[in-house]
Amino acid sequence: MPRVALGVAYDGSAWQGWQTQPHGISVQDTLEAALSRFVAQPAATICAGRTDTGVHALGQVVHLDTAALRRPESWVRGLNALLPDSIAVQWMRSVSDDFHARFSALSRSYVYVVRNARVRSPLVDRRVGWVYHDLELAPMQQAGARLVGEHDFSSFRSSQCQAASPVRTMQALSIEQKGEYFFFTFKANAFLHHMIRNIMGALLYIGQGRQEPSWIDALLAQRDRRLAAPTFAPHGLYLAAVEYPAVFGLPGSDPLEACFTHLGWVAGAQAVEPPMLPGRR
Repeated sequence: MPRVALGVAYDGSAWQGWQTQPHGISVQDTLEAALSRFVAQPAATICAGRTDTGVHALGQVVHLDTAALRRPESWVRGLNALLPDSIAVQWMRSVSDDFHARFSALSRSYVYVVRNARVRSPLVDRRVGWVYHDLELAPMQQAGARLVGEHDFSSFRSSQCQAASPVRTMQALSIEQKGEYFFFTFKANAFLHHMIRNIMGALLYIGQGRQEPSWIDALLAQRDRRLAAPTFAPHGLYLAAVEYPAVFGLPGSDPLEACFTHLGWVAGAQAVEPPMLPGRR
């Protein structure tokens, strides 16, 4: 049966995560209901990464097997006509049957957008994280650099995590500031449950001066979640991009560029220019 890959974006505020739930209030349940109507048969999907309650996606990738024949544009517009405003298919590609949305992925990139201001803004509620204590960029950057590479991330792992191993490879971690907005970009082969949100808690402690950057080394060595900072809120966390081998021919994007494309109004509301990206002049 032919295999189809879809790029999906969603606002996670109203949904209890990606994964199907008994009550049906998840992104997967809603997408599969629309797919079943669109292809006129039951449809089951596999995703690149299961996002938590309240976490958003700009570049989620799913695949499904179906005998339905539709033009790519019909997949996008037809499905979006059946989906709520908070979920939208961005693209469709026909792929070979050896493609797997989860296991074929080379990396996953998340972007955490944090607004650092004394007073909260209702205009960006649930779209960005909010920290009212002053944040210093340099200490957070120094701490983030210590997380790059292969590590045992037990100190940043949820007690509910079901992964067989706590070892992951952080391929890149960058932090940029423009005005009152901080952009944290994480790229790894895979992530543990709540791993990014737990790392964010530690980085923000360091940015507030409550810990030194070297604290990250101690946390990695101690491998004890109880010694690290509290889990940061899901608001402002985006699954921004998933990278696959070029042979599959799927659209690719820079995660930070994807974030600006979808959230340009956030920066524009405060007259903040996006950070300089590689190749941008």
